[in-house]
Amino acid sequence: MDYTRLGRTGLEVSRICLGCMSYGDPARGTHSWTLPEDQSRPFIRKALDLGINFFDTANGYSEGTSEEILGRALKEFARRDEVVIATKVYGRMRPGPNGAGLSRKAILSEIDNSLRRLGTDYVDLYQVHRFDYATPIEETLEALEDVVRAGKARYIGASSMFAWQFAKMLALQEKNGWTRFVSMQNYVNLLYREEEREMLPLCVSEGIGVIPWSPLARGRLTRDWDTATARGEKDEFGKSLYDKTADADRKVVEAVAHVAAERGIPRAQVALAWVLQKSPVAAPIVGATKVEHLDDAAAALSVRLDDYELSELEAPYVPHAVVGFA
Repeated sequence: MDYTRLGRTGLEVSRICLGCMSYGDPARGTHSWTLPEDQSRPFIRKALDLGINFFDTANGYSEGTSEEILGRALKEFARRDEVVIATKVYGRMRPGPNGAGLSRKAILSEIDNSLRRLGTDYVDLYQVHRFDYATPIEETLEALEDVVRAGKARYIGASSMFAWQFAKMLALQEKNGWTRFVSMQNYVNLLYREEEREMLPLCVSEGIGVIPWSPLARGRLTRDWDTATARGEKDEFGKSLYDKTADADRKVVEAVAHVAAERGIPRAQVALAWVLQKSPVAAPIVGATKVEHLDDAAAALSVRLDDYELSELEAPYVPHAVVGFA
């Protein structure tokens, strides 16, 4: 396993992050395809065995049960100071007023709820899951500052939003002397490259570590375009990301297949290697529901795509409408 610093911080993270959205009670929340605890634990153990020390979840994943599963597994399989735990806040956790968002009330309540579910005194990285249009930015940022000052989070980060929104938040943090975001968890893969226009250059300029979600496009880059999967049939969010661009995306998938065949390696390794070579990507967030998913992720670290291969993979891409912020 390779390790890198997260942005300009001293925090060392594995170059692969295990995304834990796939682990949770399938009867809770909106992800009926998740793996229950007994099926999830082997993947967390396997990740540790591969040298992965970086784990990402969120309060809203399967109504908090993802955090619970991850917390119990890490407590049994690893020492707390050996792992980097990231979670997120924003999603709806209960019906009615103040049950979601980035208000001061929500953040200060949800950090305690996440810590309880994870079974830890602090998280290493606490991230705003989306931009909250209903809450003043200053309120959100000052609440995050208080979370850090209370010792409940070591670092803070953000997730999918417009570059101007992220730039404004960074400027307000600097102006007020508040703890600065160190990471951006955004949507980057061969099927969706719109973040290359503004967000990635902003992150390079500001020294922000990028930890992309869905680097394999929910598995679409790893198989023939028309291959059906149980998750794909139930994944409404995934359909919203890809259904409108199917004709263009199919050509990208075919290019991945060709490069992989020429290399004699799985497609997942090619698609992930492309993300790993993007500046300033620190650690793509990889979901795993089969053992080979983790093996391919680790193997991708040794794949260095040449200029010809990069050109072949990128040539079919056409501009896409901005998605992924919902």
